[in-house]
Amino acid sequence: MAIGREGKKTDDRGMLERLRHRVEYAAARTAICVIQALPRSMCERGARWLAGVLGDRIRIRRRIVRENLRRAFPEWTSDQCRQVTREMWEHLLLMVVEIAHAERVIRVTTWRRHLRIHGMEEMVRLLWSDRPKVILSGHFGNFELAAFLFGVFGFKIYSVARELDNPLLDRFVTRFRESRGQKILPKKGSAPDVGVVLDNAGALGLLGDQSAGAKACWVDFFGRPASVHKAIAVFALSSQAPVMVCSATRRNSRLFDYDLRLEGFTDPAEDRPETADNVALSQWYTSLLERSIRRAPAQYWWVHDRWRGKPRRRVAERRSEG
Repeated sequence: MAIGREGKKTDDRGMLERLRHRVEYAAARTAICVIQALPRSMCERGARWLAGVLGDRIRIRRRIVRENLRRAFPEWTSDQCRQVTREMWEHLLLMVVEIAHAERVIRVTTWRRHLRIHGMEEMVRLLWSDRPKVILSGHFGNFELAAFLFGVFGFKIYSVARELDNPLLDRFVTRFRESRGQKILPKKGSAPDVGVVLDNAGALGLLGDQSAGAKACWVDFFGRPASVHKAIAVFALSSQAPVMVCSATRRNSRLFDYDLRLEGFTDPAEDRPETADNVALSQWYTSLLERSIRRAPAQYWWVHDRWRGKPRRRVAERRSEG
């Protein structure tokens, strides 16, 4: 009887979870439909108003955002932190609007109206090369739109992304991401697929600012130790793949008005200090991401706990000695 009751509880929990997934999916699809039906100018005004509500009244993840800003910019006043918090929420809301409208707005014939590319010649040369390549970005600017744009330009990018907890939403988001040729690889268990991509001179897209725990590679980020996944540097160095750090930043508070920038690149096949080992390469791209964030701090995702965890003692000792 006890086994039967436990089985019933498990079934009930599964049913409630499926119901919750359907409700979340219906709400998200409804919101997207409403956003797509509204004029973009109204969406801009709505994002500005709602950002004030989220930043000043509801204060979602207020503690994390405040702590992150104080760590990154200890010289800032409270008013500066509050202002950047509101601007961050506005940026995130505008990102949602841009994702909803992207397929209608950004096309081969229209992208020049919305985008300026800095470092185009070097970027195209690397992407067209017959070698594997790694494209790095972070939770900065509109990285989703950047990956979408590479597809519009005809470059097939294989991006590694964590699957969403809601499988219905995950399939919906994946359809958008793959609508222009990008291919999404699941974060868990994708190492063999990544190997195939690099062996076939493909382009691998990764986010380089995700916290990876105490056993990860530790680097300096805004003057504090932060962890990054070792696999990023391992993929690049083991395959001798050139690494590009890119960003897509909004020029002002208008929708679809972006700078796509090659922040820097390096080649493991050349004798460079930043490709000496995993730690050197990880620090190199982290420093480039930090530099780009300092240019437009309101466009970084301060809502996630970037400095979570602490390095193991031996790692901390090596960092202090260096």
